[in-house]
Amino acid sequence: MIPEQLRYTAEHEWVESQGGSVVRIGITDFAQNALGDVVYVQLPEAGTEVRAGDVVGEVESTKSVSDVYAPLTGKILSCNDELSESPELVNSDPYAAGWMFDIEVEDAGSLTALLDAGAYAKLTE
Repeated sequence: MIPEQLRYTAEHEWVESQGGSVVRIGITDFAQNALGDVVYVQLPEAGTEVRAGDVVGEVESTKSVSDVYAPLTGKILSCNDELSESPELVNSDPYAAGWMFDIEVEDAGSLTALLDAGAYAKLTE
């Protein structure tokens, strides 16, 4: 399942415009499936300045621990606090309830440099 309206990274994060310069970030269905049952999610603090490619958190599953990267440069606006109590939302609903954090990006145009659904599908074949 690869929603057409989202953009993607090679590190298996999805990015969704929230309007203006704000984007929402999560990990893809492909990533959560590869991880297995998610048991813990560490997220960045609101207000943190991030650069594209920075490690900003991690996801721990019954199989492994994986880093979460900032796909774009900007400032963390908010995080999904639900994940501290219910990390399994990353598995059950990765594109909605399992979202991770919002970033106010420096350059809203940088979103177009990310992979579209077709390119991400090829990456995951």
